[in-house]
Amino acid sequence: MLAWWNSLSMAVQVFYCIAIPSTLILVIQTILLFLGIGDDADGLDGIGGDAAPDGPDADPGDGVFGEELATEDPDPHGWDGLRILTFRGIIAFFVVFGWVGVAMGATGASLWLTIPIAFLSGLAMMITLAVLLRAVMRLRSDGNTDNRNAIGTSGRVQLTIPAYRTGEGKVHLMLQGSYVERDAVTDETEPIPTGCEIVVIGVSGQTTLVVKRK
Repeated sequence: MLAWWNSLSMAVQVFYCIAIPSTLILVIQTILLFLGIGDDADGLDGIGGDAAPDGPDADPGDGVFGEELATEDPDPHGWDGLRILTFRGIIAFFVVFGWVGVAMGATGASLWLTIPIAFLSGLAMMITLAVLLRAVMRLRSDGNTDNRNAIGTSGRVQLTIPAYRTGEGKVHLMLQGSYVERDAVTDETEPIPTGCEIVVIGVSGQTTLVVKRK
């Protein structure tokens, strides 16, 4: 074993010293993840949007939080929610960087070619891992829809909403990246007819939205 190690070039030895420990850490991380230990989000916050806070003037009886409390997830389908520089991502980078360096070193490739290719391969793995983790967290978010995330969101009336909360209508809107239908009431003095554009200003109970004309 020692003779094999000594037969390696200094560069390949360095790549092995990077690849083996980082691989062991990644394996331990994966085992802990399957055991339910640790946060599988790994710092990926901001997915699915933040729930609107219950302000000091919020009335828990009717569930109206007010327009000023609405929060939206910026660009939920874009790059804003992508977190690349996480601990898991960095470990994945070193795993790929190390093993690509070992593989290229074994073929006799020059160090000036090996390092850039290994670096780009590790970077690609970091980005891929971040995209996959964000997709997993978005699926989890879709499976646990919080209607408070609809506050401030625009939608369209599907079934006429009676005035003064005398009955419920239905609205269509985007919620946590999905197009959904929800029951809705309004405090306005006139019914809101089908096809009218609305904005959500609060939540009544667990599932009913409080809306007004936009």
